Amino acid sequence: MRVLIVDDHPMVIEGCRGMLSGQADIEVIEAHDAQEALKSHASSAPDVTVLDINLPDASGFDLLRSLLERDRESKVIVFTMNDDPMFAARSIEQGARGYVAKSEDPASFVRAIRAVASGERYLSSDLALKVAFSDKRTANPLAALNERELDILRHLADGKDMTEMAFAMKVSYKTVANSCALLKRKLGARSRSDLIRIAVENRLSKKLS
Repeated sequence: MRVLIVDDHPMVIEGCRGMLSGQADIEVIEAHDAQEALKSHASSAPDVTVLDINLPDASGFDLLRSLLERDRESKVIVFTMNDDPMFAARSIEQGARGYVAKSEDPASFVRAIRAVASGERYLSSDLALKVAFSDKRTANPLAALNERELDILRHLADGKDMTEMAFAMKVSYKTVANSCALLKRKLGARSRSDLIRIAVENRLSKKLS
């Protein structure tokens, strides 16, 4: 079985290799960004692809869509730091066959790969319960944001920096900076670029409205 791991952190990939080291029938292939992942997926035809949501050159959701457009039968597991059920629900809606949080028991990672490879879908029992009993609005990752946070995302999508946002919103630079930091935590983003991708992906740009 060939498993393609897509993550820009070498330590994460090595951790995945370690978790799979006892599985004699699994060969691990790695990619560090979306473009490399697309090339590896095309050349190696992995049985399962494991990808992070936040990649340096694209949203993991964009990569998921690209893989499925290329091959509708692609078996993809989202493997991320974010254990919020809204991200799990969104991943499944986008076509992922499984969702595993990096904070889960390592055995879950192996179980997920085995399950998805055999044609099943995988969510840990705890996460599945959270998804099942969460408000349907949580399928939208922006549902829990307040108006100021949404406004910041709109400005980011329009290409404004924090100084320009502070002027446009008539608030201090520090307020914008603190709001951006909170947004990263809420949306599982690691950088300003991740926030911009999320904003553009959700068509929040005022230029598009």
